Amino acid sequence: MITPGKATLRRYGQLLGGLVLYGLSMALMIESSLGLDPWDVFHQGLAEATGLRFGWIVIITGAAVLLLWIPLRQRPGVGTVSNVVVIGLAVDGALALLPAAQGLPARVAFLTAGILLNGAATGLYIGARLGPGPRDGLMTGWVALKPGRSIRRTRTAIEVTVLAIGWLLGGTVGIGTVAYAVTIGPLAHAFIPLFTVPAPEYV
Repeated sequence: MITPGKATLRRYGQLLGGLVLYGLSMALMIESSLGLDPWDVFHQGLAEATGLRFGWIVIITGAAVLLLWIPLRQRPGVGTVSNVVVIGLAVDGALALLPAAQGLPARVAFLTAGILLNGAATGLYIGARLGPGPRDGLMTGWVALKPGRSIRRTRTAIEVTVLAIGWLLGGTVGIGTVAYAVTIGPLAHAFIPLFTVPAPEYV
């Protein structure tokens, strides 16, 4: 039987690994230049408009979204706060280290790897059960205000809004955006149960 101490180490290690992997997945999709997920279109658009580094925009946006939790009466966990900081630093680090994707086959490979790693990273950090990401909490908190609201419709409305704003600011929308939208649900569905830490391990 796994001791509480070992379970705690696993959860924190899984959280950190998942967040770093998430940043890497974002960098791969950025370097593919084939389209980003809605929030990253927004982040890239803001980066283009402000001249700030992409990772700093991710951190600033995450912190701003976290402030919106206050009127929604949501409580962040250590994973929530870590999400704000670690992903932004990881994506900037990965962008500095990744080679440029030369040619369409390499760009498609970057995009495919980015989407797959994003799904795995989502399973890792959510499965650690140390708090949702700030953007996830925004969605669930908004729905909790009026339980009759549809989570799917709320998420769609939020993501369409940030996608449109990001595109208007110069963010990259393309086939990668569509591929992400179609595949991330099934990938998260597969990876979250796979990486979720069983409850008895950390009682």
